[in-house]
Amino acid sequence: EVGAVPRPDNLRTNEFIAPPECPVFEPSWEEFADPFAYINKIRPIAEKTGICKVRPPKGWQPPFACDVDSLHFTPRIQRLNELEAQTRVKLNFLDQIAKFWELQGCTLKIPHVERKILDLYQLNKLVNDEGGFDAVCRERRWSKIALKMGFAPGKAIGSHLRSHYERILYPYNLFQTGANLLKPTLTNDTKDTDYIPHDLPQRQSVQPLETCSIARRAKRMRAEVGLFLVKVLPVQVKQEATEHEEPITSDKENMLTKKNDPTVDQYMCLVCGSGSEEDRLLLCDGCDDSYHTFCLIPPLHDVPKGDWRCPKCLAQECCKPQVAFGFEQAGRDYSLRTFGDMADSFKSDYFNMPVHVSLVLVEKEFWRLVSTIEEDVTVEYGADIASKEFGSGFPIRGGRFQVSPEDEDYLSSGWNLNNMPVMDSSVLTHITADICGMKLPWLYVGMCFSSFCWHIEDHWSYSINYLHWGEPKTWYGVPGYAAEKLEWVMRKLAPELFESQPDLLHQLVTIMNPNTLMNHGVPIYRTNQCSGEFVITFPRAYHSGFNQGFNFAEAVNFCTMDWMPMGRMCVDHYRQLNRYCVFSHDEMVCKMASKADTTMDVALASAVQRDMTVMLQEEDKLRDKVSKMGVQRSQQAEYDLLPDEERQCSKCRTTCYLSALTCPCSPGQLVCLHHAHDLCSCTSSELTLNYRFTMAELYPMMEAVTLRAESYTYWVSHVSDILEAKQDKKKLRSLVVEAEVKRFPQSDLLRQLRTVTLDAEKCAVVAQQLLIGKRQTRYRSGGRKSQSQNLLTVEELRSFVRQLHNLPCSIRQAPLLKDLLTRVDDFQQSSEQLLSDEAPSPVALQGLLDLSLGLDVELPQLALLRERLEQARWLDGVKGASVRPHSLCLDTMRRLIDQGVGLAPHSSVERAMARLQELLTMSEHWEERALRLMEARPRHCVETLVEALQEVASIPAYLPNCLLLKDTVDQAKDWLQEAETLQLGGRIPVLDTLTDLVSRAKAIPVWLDPLARLDSLVFDVQAWKESAAKTFLMKNSAYSLLEVLCPRCEAGTGPQQSKYKRAKDAAQCSERNSARLDCLSDVERALSESKDSASAMATLAEVRQKEMESLLALRASNESKLLLAGDCGALRVCVCHKAPSGAMLQCELCRDAFHRSCVLGSNQDPLPNQAWVCPRCQLSEKPPLDRVLPLLASLQRIRVRLPEGDALRFLIERTVRWQHRVQQASRWASSSPTWAPSPTQETNSMSFYTEHQCIPLQGLSPELEELMVEGFLLQVTLPETQQLYRSLIKLDPRHHHHTDSPFPQHSNGVACPKKEAVNGKRTKRHMEEEGSKRKDKAKKPRKKKPKLNKERSQEAKGTSSLTATHSDLSLSDSDEDFTLCAAPWCREPEGKQVNWVQCDGSCQQWFHQVCVGVSAEQAEKEDYICISCTQFQLSTKENKVA
Repeated sequence: EVGAVPRPDNLRTNEFIAPPECPVFEPSWEEFADPFAYINKIRPIAEKTGICKVRPPKGWQPPFACDVDSLHFTPRIQRLNELEAQTRVKLNFLDQIAKFWELQGCTLKIPHVERKILDLYQLNKLVNDEGGFDAVCRERRWSKIALKMGFAPGKAIGSHLRSHYERILYPYNLFQTGANLLKPTLTNDTKDTDYIPHDLPQRQSVQPLETCSIARRAKRMRAEVGLFLVKVLPVQVKQEATEHEEPITSDKENMLTKKNDPTVDQYMCLVCGSGSEEDRLLLCDGCDDSYHTFCLIPPLHDVPKGDWRCPKCLAQECCKPQVAFGFEQAGRDYSLRTFGDMADSFKSDYFNMPVHVSLVLVEKEFWRLVSTIEEDVTVEYGADIASKEFGSGFPIRGGRFQVSPEDEDYLSSGWNLNNMPVMDSSVLTHITADICGMKLPWLYVGMCFSSFCWHIEDHWSYSINYLHWGEPKTWYGVPGYAAEKLEWVMRKLAPELFESQPDLLHQLVTIMNPNTLMNHGVPIYRTNQCSGEFVITFPRAYHSGFNQGFNFAEAVNFCTMDWMPMGRMCVDHYRQLNRYCVFSHDEMVCKMASKADTTMDVALASAVQRDMTVMLQEEDKLRDKVSKMGVQRSQQAEYDLLPDEERQCSKCRTTCYLSALTCPCSPGQLVCLHHAHDLCSCTSSELTLNYRFTMAELYPMMEAVTLRAESYTYWVSHVSDILEAKQDKKKLRSLVVEAEVKRFPQSDLLRQLRTVTLDAEKCAVVAQQLLIGKRQTRYRSGGRKSQSQNLLTVEELRSFVRQLHNLPCSIRQAPLLKDLLTRVDDFQQSSEQLLSDEAPSPVALQGLLDLSLGLDVELPQLALLRERLEQARWLDGVKGASVRPHSLCLDTMRRLIDQGVGLAPHSSVERAMARLQELLTMSEHWEERALRLMEARPRHCVETLVEALQEVASIPAYLPNCLLLKDTVDQAKDWLQEAETLQLGGRIPVLDTLTDLVSRAKAIPVWLDPLARLDSLVFDVQAWKESAAKTFLMKNSAYSLLEVLCPRCEAGTGPQQSKYKRAKDAAQCSERNSARLDCLSDVERALSESKDSASAMATLAEVRQKEMESLLALRASNESKLLLAGDCGALRVCVCHKAPSGAMLQCELCRDAFHRSCVLGSNQDPLPNQAWVCPRCQLSEKPPLDRVLPLLASLQRIRVRLPEGDALRFLIERTVRWQHRVQQASRWASSSPTWAPSPTQETNSMSFYTEHQCIPLQGLSPELEELMVEGFLLQVTLPETQQLYRSLIKLDPRHHHHTDSPFPQHSNGVACPKKEAVNGKRTKRHMEEEGSKRKDKAKKPRKKKPKLNKERSQEAKGTSSLTATHSDLSLSDSDEDFTLCAAPWCREPEGKQVNWVQCDGSCQQWFHQVCVGVSAEQAEKEDYICISCTQFQLSTKENKVA
């Protein structure tokens, strides 16, 4: 029967997701023999899911014993959408709304919104949650409510919802608050859907026929439903017309009838009390009271259509409490055959396909139907059919079903549901009453969608369900530990149902979607029970489900020993809920205790003892409490003879057994001791304590149970002690007799005791014989080691000891023989273990052979052990050599191979030989290959050698060539790392480091890519040094390049003295402070160790200072020596260290005198108007500056630091600074007198004279002298040096040409200011001409960069002290900007085209390309940085690195 009403889409639930499967067990035939033992075995796993499925072994198929023709039953009617809790709440609400409008004379129609039926319950709930209609309208929350109801935003749905709420729900809510309403009217749209009320309160709950002697569920439900019905005042409500009654006339006809009735005057308005104006007098269809239409508040203008209720009836009808929900009984009786036809037809018609539909499809459709209010699908379920009336599906003894001989085993099978509750292992067997559904199975005939709702079994017992035939039954289960969680979730989600029916979950009428429960944290498991399968539910495990189609199942309860604590907890739980008990738990325990003497199982006795202890403790406390209340009267009551209905507590419905309270004022009523104050208002002295047993009787009963439980434990302990102690066999016999008398369980221990007792005498005889035989053997051997034929075999000894082990008594020789056997077994076990080992330890083998000397038993393993010992020693040698690969050389391998050839064949030896031979072959191969790799020409790269070493690394042997190859690769890697660090370190490499790196690389037999580049770099450096030596050194010079370029550490020392001092200093190097710079070796070491050019420059500056100090001191010493010497014969001058005589030459630098003959032919002949320098002071050729600058430029391109390079850079910088000083001196020489002639001194008469004139030192200022000395010390030829010399010579008062200025004009245009002042006009004209020429030169093309503006050029020149020129001071700034090269050593090139280059450093000054040694191509392609900017950048970079 399928009926449908439109349902809104927003009520459509999500697609059902099946919960996880419960465990499925398939016992073997042996396990299946004892059902309780098997259930106890699977309980730890199955109780975690609440339910489980058991598939019997194949072939276990009991015959169906139910009489199909005689089975008639009346099924229950189930409307699916009324089963689900949340759906039922909605239906109840809609029924209330419909009833309200029906009493107002209107019909409820559900409106459509967005082509969906509006969910009025959800709308009402959301509005109430938001504060009510007025609050929602005031705060404009209708759009928010529309979103919560699932409508799309932006379509003005809120206004529609407000309209529907105000029209349908608002009057009802106002009525609920008790407000006076205007006559509400309900206007409906033509598209609205009529709502048909379900009339849930008018349905009757299930009333099964009491065909069974104790219909537990019928009685329980009748007793409990009455508890929750609220009494209301009787109101006469007009009954609906039935098919046998006359139809009700309309209101208008009713009024006319009353008007024409002669008795109409008796109807009077209850408001005004008048019966006038009968045409306006309304008669209530509920209570028949009369009201004028104009007397009502508000008054009615028209007569309402349909039924009309007065305000009193309206309030009474709408405020009626809900009746407890239950199933209706079907109106017809079915046989099994007719019910099956109906069920199959329903399923086929519903799915429009054959009966066999997918289980998943049926499951999803079922949960869709129970969650909708739009479709009313009704099914029928034949549940709780008593098997005692119609017969069980299992065959029973004495039944009407004739069992064939091959099926007789099913009559006594423990899995026969008629036998399971009353088996010895089930505690329900101690309940004498036949309880339908618990001790007697119930039958269930199902159809598609028929369901059993969430419930737990009575007394939280086990249940077992067997599906005899038909389509599957789908189950859902919740573990027992989550029962309270499920109850809490259902109360939370459907509180309205529990308000009217607190024990709703105990009525088996409510279901809830498993997905909903799982979303709230309830663990749920499912299974599909097919025909021939069992489903077991565990204590307090909620379960529900539905049938996939027509089927026949049978179920019953059972309780095991582990259930007893749970059962007592359930009784306490029932007491709190005031729920009826099916049986008395205390009565069952007491009856079990009464049989505790010899018939009770000892394990069950232990469980009863624990439960009874709790029971007696609680009973003792309760009786003591009642006694303290003042109850004095007591009497014994035979409660076990009374029916359960007559001994129920009037408060909590618990079945009383041990005790109860009664009062004469309340006959037929009693209460349990927990509710002693709830019986009546009489004093405690009027109450009577009724007891079944006194406490003095109860404690002996518990002691009997305890004794029974502990007697077996004591017996087991006694038997174990005797067997362990091996006492006399008579004690063993007495224990067997005791077990048989006390009917102890047939345990393994009892069977072992019987076996020991029977075999004790036989074992004693055999032991005696073996001992005699052993003694005779020893006598024949004369006390010495017996011959092999006289030795016992191991099996003989083992048999003998095994027999002794089983003896109940001890034998004196037994320990010795057992020890011998143990040692033999250990020997054999160790032998087998070692022999089975591929590589046994030689120590262990030798130990076993030594152990065998003390065993007087035939041992067949000895020969094999000796053989394996030789193999093990050889294998140990091979292993030891392999463990130490650094000592495993080729000779060792060959020696081991020769030794292994003579051993007995064995797999481990053969494998070791093969590995050793393979290792030898591989090692020889790689030794040769490694040698070839190192000797290869051309050399291999590092990557090739590394790949080879990776292959060699896996060879566990000592390979000298491979190790050498590895060292070579390591050296190459280290060298490459050093080379990379040198290139990427950010510092210019030092020559010594570079040379060492190249020399080490040449010794490594590996191809190194950077070597060629570094070698070329070293070659370039050497070439540079050769070029520099050619530039500076004189032919056959005894000085080195560094000696020439560096300032001299000690003035006046020649080359021989320098070498001698250098050797002496080197010998004392370890004793000298590293900071001292006393000789050239110290300077060279300091330059090599300097981190950067700045530190090198500082070192050279320090040496230069020492040079100047020592030379000035030497000059003063030599000058005073020549001037003040009285005796010339005592003087020692010249290189010959002899006295001066005749014409002498005086050195302008050291001021010493020299014989002309001593220096003749040494290229040191004096030249006119030039200073003469002695051979010791003339260290080099003193090349001009334009030949030196390219050397520095080329060194900068090479980018290698060497002491000579640092010395050259210092020399150039020193030269530049000296030129600057000369230039400055030329500016103030005209105004500051530099010569102060002293009075004429009287010279001594000497035997020698100076042939070449020297600058007189008398009257010469120290600044000019120092300037002149440093100019002579510079190893560069400068025009300023000779100019300064000539100027100072002319200042000599003895000179016959006297001028006004010491600085005459020279070829470069430098003139003294005095001369310029005298001939100022001519000089200016000359300068203008010269300037015009230079402007022409400046206008010639310059390369690379445009000319700087005037201001920038002047700023650059003003800030650079090192690039100051010595050009004419009289030139203007503009002329100077266009005509001056920034190089101090400008060569003033001339020609048609003069090429210029601009510095790319910070100064950005212009230079002649020829002055700085740069070609035109280099100026175009490369950046040029002058010497000053280079020095500045290097200093800055090195300071950052430092």
